[in-house]
Amino acid sequence: MARPAVDFGFSSCPNDTFAFHALVHGLVPGPAVAPFIDDVEALNARAEAGGAEVTKISIAAYARVRDRYALLRSGGAAGYGVGPIIVARGARAVGGRIAIPGERTTAALLLRLLGPFETVPMRFDQIEGAVLEGQADCGVLIHEGRFTYEAKGLTLLADLGQVWEERMHCPLPLAAIAVRRDLAATLASSIDAALKASVEYAFAHPHASDAYVAAHAQEMSPDVVRRHIELYVNQYTVALDERAVNTMIEWQAHTFKLAAPAALPIFA
Repeated sequence: MARPAVDFGFSSCPNDTFAFHALVHGLVPGPAVAPFIDDVEALNARAEAGGAEVTKISIAAYARVRDRYALLRSGGAAGYGVGPIIVARGARAVGGRIAIPGERTTAALLLRLLGPFETVPMRFDQIEGAVLEGQADCGVLIHEGRFTYEAKGLTLLADLGQVWEERMHCPLPLAAIAVRRDLAATLASSIDAALKASVEYAFAHPHASDAYVAAHAQEMSPDVVRRHIELYVNQYTVALDERAVNTMIEWQAHTFKLAAPAALPIFA
């Protein structure tokens, strides 16, 4: 009997729909997948609850699920110049009530590079409005917020990716694809190869996914969609920088005094 389609969670953001279009639509060899599409923080929570077989997950959220999930090398998000940014209504010091795109996100973890703050979790696409309306003093923007904040009248206070790069001397690892450990022996190799093939297909056929990307891009302009894909889909989407991932996990463990399960490897 054929295995049921693999439950595969990823976000509706253009980088994911562009990168995984070929896999979802059976255009590359590999297991059939049943997509589960949601905000990255919702994906983090779903993995923490054990509801995903294969899923995109924030690197910062991985410590919560390391006992049950291993990371794959393809399909992740990392790079230089890709980090979250902190904005406000005008020039000011970072502080006050800071809106973050979820407590489990890498963006929330990176804020600790600047110190502990009072944070207000909310969906990533609500943060610009919350800052503009005074519901938060500052906001940590991810995804397309990097391209839209100026037009909305917000002021850049800090680039957390730049802070990371200067301190850690490596690319910033934002997210990875995780596979449930009980499935890793039979699934990890094939799904990792399929993810890599899907990203490579996207590079080779950059317009094949246009309709799929647009269908999930909400009200994003074509220019923002293009810039989003060009920034976040890169060589590290084909193969994550394992040293950068290890650096973040070790820094997180040191910052929060987490005990890592040494017997469990990070990567499948």
